Amino acid sequence: MAAAIRQPGWYRGAIGLVLGAAFGFGLVVALRAISGLDVFQTEQTGYPHIVVPLITAPFGFLFGFGAFDYWFRWAAGKPTIPEDHSGHGAYSWKDYFKFNTDHKVIGTQYVVTTMIFFLIGGLLALLIRAELAQPGAQIVAANTYNGLFSTHAVVMIFLFIIPIFAGLANYVLPLMIGAPDMAFPRLNALSFWLLPIAGIIFLASFLAPGGAFDAGWTGYAPLSTGAPLGQSFFNIGVQFAGASSIATALNFLVTIITMRAPGMNLWRMPLLVWANLSTSLLVVGATPFVAGAQFMVFFDRILGMNFFNFLEGGDVISYQHIFWFYSHPAVYIMMLPGFGIVSEIISTHARKPVFGYRLMALALIGIVVLSYSVWAHHMFVAGMFDWLRVPIMITTLLIAVPTGIKVFSWLGTLFYGKIHTYSTAMLFSLAFIITFTVGGISGVMLGMIPIDIHVSDTYFVVAHIHFVLFGGSVFTIFAGIYHWFPKMTGRMYDERLGRVHFWGTVIGTWLTFIPMHWVGMDGMPRRVADYASQYGDWNLMISISAFLLGATQLVFLYNMIVSWRFGPKAGNNPWRANTIEWQVSSPPPVFNFDEIPRVVGGPYEYGTPGARHAIMGGEGEGAEIPETKPSTVTAPS
Repeated sequence: MAAAIRQPGWYRGAIGLVLGAAFGFGLVVALRAISGLDVFQTEQTGYPHIVVPLITAPFGFLFGFGAFDYWFRWAAGKPTIPEDHSGHGAYSWKDYFKFNTDHKVIGTQYVVTTMIFFLIGGLLALLIRAELAQPGAQIVAANTYNGLFSTHAVVMIFLFIIPIFAGLANYVLPLMIGAPDMAFPRLNALSFWLLPIAGIIFLASFLAPGGAFDAGWTGYAPLSTGAPLGQSFFNIGVQFAGASSIATALNFLVTIITMRAPGMNLWRMPLLVWANLSTSLLVVGATPFVAGAQFMVFFDRILGMNFFNFLEGGDVISYQHIFWFYSHPAVYIMMLPGFGIVSEIISTHARKPVFGYRLMALALIGIVVLSYSVWAHHMFVAGMFDWLRVPIMITTLLIAVPTGIKVFSWLGTLFYGKIHTYSTAMLFSLAFIITFTVGGISGVMLGMIPIDIHVSDTYFVVAHIHFVLFGGSVFTIFAGIYHWFPKMTGRMYDERLGRVHFWGTVIGTWLTFIPMHWVGMDGMPRRVADYASQYGDWNLMISISAFLLGATQLVFLYNMIVSWRFGPKAGNNPWRANTIEWQVSSPPPVFNFDEIPRVVGGPYEYGTPGARHAIMGGEGEGAEIPETKPSTVTAPS
């Protein structure tokens, strides 16, 4: 026991957690006593004896767990402990529960953890739909309902969609560019462990006096500045989730820019790498705004500041400007990695080069630039300057252009290709194109001022965001998991169960979210626990479809768990793909490559005799393969 306490790990982490909480609690009690204040302040915007330990306890855990040991030794000027790589790689299941610096282990940790949060967020969604199945109170009170939909949104956005893309990229991207690991392995491990801390804080808000945070995932002031204690849990949890995202994005940027294999110039990078480069630029530029907005709300609540208190000179509308300056780019943070995943899968299973590869890469950068100019279309009815409406409407419609380029590129890649649909990943990719395009049309509608004014705060908005994020982001997440599952686990999944999951998910998605558009245009408000009886039949259908959609995910869960343990062994390259990660064993070696590969051609040269993307160590030098020019395909008459 004594040896276990001296070593970084769970024992020392638990002690650090307790000591961190005790330090925060004692600090508050001491300072309030010295200041002559009541030791315990229990106004709903206060509770410093709970809020401060909520910050210090996670840091105590991380200190004990070993997240900062290396950096502390360096800062203290102590000799560096020789690296024996004992904390790198997975040799048993226990290594996935440690502070591990292997990007493949971290990627797996991300994917498994975020899928757990996906199931939790899905259960919250089913409680919401059970309440809305019929008019009137069914299961929960109105204030509890507000906490349910607020927590559901936060879990799905901050704990599932954004970080699971980081997890898939963590596993695949270093292999894809021929790197031995991420640029900053310890920072990479810390980025992951910040995520479950954020999740525990968000979910623990249900235990707070007054219940969970209930101002929506947007947390609009002044509703949030006067909300019960649970809102402070949201303000703090966002800081941990945001720090995780920023650290991960910086790691990706440095890795992509400095660690590509010899010969891999920008125009030989796979589109998944381009997508994560673009996403990381968005994360680094935009995430500090949501962190700042939540700090300002937190200081209004805890310290009595007046950033958003109109009566004391605060500016209420400024909260929405700051929040949406992050949160609309966040939509693309939740979409761009999926674009890269779909590009990889479609090219591989259509056996064709990506149509318009360079324009696809430039379209990703174009989306990054334009995404910072469209935030205020969320505020057409918020009381902002009238003169800002039309310019924002124009930029909102303009950003559909680079997105449309990507859709036409995918269709061009599929045209006259040898489309293989034996893979569940390809099925989800094809369904994504259709569903995302339909969802995007409703987005263009919301960008138009007259339509937006009509449907603002109705279920049309709920329908749009869910149809885009589930039919867009979640479909591509499933596609990516199915595509790289053999590489990550060394096993093949059950394609029959994959097809059951696919069809149940597609049908459930369309039946759940398409009718929401109709009831929204007819005037049903969002964020209410009760509604007019005229919407009862549609809501019953939506709720039944939502439960179908939820039940289908159990098929996916069963397939992944059983296949990971008992599935047939996968070869190195079951999809006959060209990119580098498929040229190593499944799962890959601990240190990825015995020798760094040399890139000699593009990643999508399917159908070009003798074309190679990379030469692996021990294969000989070979000749440089020039990039091929697009060929003209003549359709049969």
